[in-house]
Amino acid sequence: MVTLFLSFFLLRTTKCQFSCFKGKENLMKAIWTGAIGFGLVNIPIKIYSATQSSSLDLDMLDRKDGARIKYKRVNEESGKEVEWDNIVKGYMLKDKYVVLEDADFEEAMPEKNKMVNLQTFVKLEEIDSIYFDTPYYLLPQKAGEKAYALLYKALQKSKMAGLGTFVMRSSENLAIVKPSDNVLVLNKIRFQEEIREVEDPINVSGIKISKAEMDMAMQLIKMNSKEFDISAFKNEYSSELLKIIKAKSKGKRATIRKIKVENTKATDLLEKLKASLG
Repeated sequence: MVTLFLSFFLLRTTKCQFSCFKGKENLMKAIWTGAIGFGLVNIPIKIYSATQSSSLDLDMLDRKDGARIKYKRVNEESGKEVEWDNIVKGYMLKDKYVVLEDADFEEAMPEKNKMVNLQTFVKLEEIDSIYFDTPYYLLPQKAGEKAYALLYKALQKSKMAGLGTFVMRSSENLAIVKPSDNVLVLNKIRFQEEIREVEDPINVSGIKISKAEMDMAMQLIKMNSKEFDISAFKNEYSSELLKIIKAKSKGKRATIRKIKVENTKATDLLEKLKASLG
């Protein structure tokens, strides 16, 4: 009886959670279809891009006549344009290209082409932000909603994220899966070898900071601390640039504001901190 009630509860909760998202799903195109491996449980899912650009869509033009500049895929031997259907990928090996077909990419690791296998579970705060890359939405396919809801709720309750690997667009990706606003989010993270080491890093520990300077810096941080609210930040540059574009379309000339940035000298640090607090 308890099992039956739990199944009914999970199914109803799942429908409530994802019904508001299904309208958006129809407007988006899945970029990857497969499953999440959660132990021996396979959850059929689709991956959708979670981001969109907020920058203005600018075209490149010829200054002489305002005509658009176009890119062409050209055969470097014949100079002729090549259609997308005739373009393949190749790897240079011993002065000769080895052409790769779609089947070759899938054959390399077929299980990772169709499976995001959660190999371990980690705390999000243990992952340095430098490793984070692109976010995606994961939505359940038909008949996968209950298992999807179970994984969502288990990750939410444990406050953990699933860590695993999968292949998309012919390259292997390391990723975490976490619950967020009634949907599972897959965040690609970079492999350790993709992070460059800093050449000649500054010896921070060797620079002396006075107690007064540190106290004021801490006070300044505390005074300006607040809960994180992403909605408070907008892409202001794009909106200001659009104003200039509209003004120019009416024949008006943009006024350029000259701003001089003065770098703070070490001898002025305490004075600048005091002024900031004032």
